[in-house]
Amino acid sequence: MPKISHRGGEMPPSPIRKLVPFADAAKKRGTKVYHLNIGQPDIETPQVILDAVRNTHMKVLEYSPSPGYESYRKKLVEYYKRNDINVTSGQIIVTTGGSEAILFAIMSCLDLGDEMIIPEPFYANYNGFSTSSGVKVIPIPSGIEDGFALPSIESFEKAVTSRTKAIMICNPNNPTGYLYSAEELNVLREICLKHDLFLFSDEAYREFCYDGMKHISALSLEGMDQHAILLDTISKRYSACGGRIGAFVTRNQSVLDTAMKFAQARLSPPSFAQILGEAAVDLSADYFDEVHAEYTSRRDLLVSRLKAMPGVTCPLPGGAFYAMAKLPVADTEKFCQWLLEEFSYNGATVMMAPAAGFYATAGRGKDEVRLAYVLNLADINAAMDCLEAALKAYKG
Repeated sequence: MPKISHRGGEMPPSPIRKLVPFADAAKKRGTKVYHLNIGQPDIETPQVILDAVRNTHMKVLEYSPSPGYESYRKKLVEYYKRNDINVTSGQIIVTTGGSEAILFAIMSCLDLGDEMIIPEPFYANYNGFSTSSGVKVIPIPSGIEDGFALPSIESFEKAVTSRTKAIMICNPNNPTGYLYSAEELNVLREICLKHDLFLFSDEAYREFCYDGMKHISALSLEGMDQHAILLDTISKRYSACGGRIGAFVTRNQSVLDTAMKFAQARLSPPSFAQILGEAAVDLSADYFDEVHAEYTSRRDLLVSRLKAMPGVTCPLPGGAFYAMAKLPVADTEKFCQWLLEEFSYNGATVMMAPAAGFYATAGRGKDEVRLAYVLNLADINAAMDCLEAALKAYKG
């Protein structure tokens, strides 16, 4: 029988989705499952942007240009300018989700066997995209004890080798919710300029910063025009995860020209979703005010409930809509599976993402979980009731 590729065998499973069969089985048994495992908000997608698609009268659903519709890219220029990011429409390639933007960056800037430094824990698909590209991830550990702050500059210096080509960050961070400060971003700037590295900055959660803190883009860092690549998506910003529209943004012309070849190879990004994204740029400012207030309430409730549970540690996230928690169990993967297979409280259980899958270092994160506070307050309270009861009942 023919064998699968070595690359395919090395691809890591998603820590976010691998427990889905157990959740499906629980639902078939009649157990309600509170999904805190995945960043799928329950906030409604704005009606006006859905209507923009519904009111489109196309006679032929054609390919869009490989870099995306010019009208949408010009709208994105307006959006970025409002966020203190000055770019031209020619410095933007519209992508099929933020995932394709990440893949374009890795494929355009790194060769087989090159290395990319990433503070861990990190978004699990960075591992998957690196594996599929033949790139080696070099993790720099951050810890729950200091809220997952950026590791020291010495840690980065020790990790740099002759094969290092890039540093990848997510700001605000998925899975930790950590928001990098200006001082931390300048540390990364210093390292990139000293060692001539690219800085890939995944800014999918730009709008979700709390407690008066501000987001700073990698493209706003002085002297980084040839080094910084912004990776973006509309998925979380407008609760439009199924739209699959992202953006690859850089002022480095040679990187843009290279990424364009990959963009041409995949032909074009989705047409209808670009229409949706273009309409979203014109949403009134109070849309984000309301969404921001809602996520702040959800964060505060989730973290306060977690901290009240004996043996649980949970830093207060500064951004995004995720929290990492350390639980008083030896193996959260076994615990999370047990929650779905054997446990229920008032006819319900909770699904979380075991954190080991967000680490590249073997053995790290085994007693941690990621929780996405994407459900309404009542559901978060009910989910925390389930978790609190489960921790008392679990014998693992």
